[in-house]
Amino acid sequence: MTTDSSAGTKGSFEALISIDMDIGAFVSDWAYCDRLSTYVARMVSHNRTDSLLYANLLSSVLNELMETVHRAHGPAGRFACTLLRNGRHDRIELTIPNHAVEADFYGRAVAAVRRANVAEQYRSALFREGPLDPAIGLMELAVDYNARLDVEATGDAVRLTAELTLEETAP
Repeated sequence: MTTDSSAGTKGSFEALISIDMDIGAFVSDWAYCDRLSTYVARMVSHNRTDSLLYANLLSSVLNELMETVHRAHGPAGRFACTLLRNGRHDRIELTIPNHAVEADFYGRAVAAVRRANVAEQYRSALFREGPLDPAIGLMELAVDYNARLDVEATGDAVRLTAELTLEETAP
């Protein structure tokens, strides 16, 4: 599968791995976020310059995305995660079942991480008393990993896309 970039990286992306499951099964156990993140990262990191470091970084990114999905998703439907690569650039596409509430959340969260003051927002959210902002993981990706996020509604789902570069050189 090849997709053209919409978030700024030139060229074509090649699909490396995709998982697809019922959202109810995914959210039935918080530990699935970590387990799936670790599995996917290990499967696609074998040919990176420092595969262990790369797998750890990618697992952290995937875990933040999956924890966000765990917090904000529709009650029924399919959840999918696809990882694509173009040289040293990775694209993660999440398809998340939603209703208007979740679509609104993802739209507002992506708009927030695109603001120039996202680092200030992130620090403020980290140290605020009370429950964590559900978008804190997306803020972390934008600040700590320079991820470019995009969201689009696709009928009864939302497609959240994150593009990032985790290593400066590609094998």
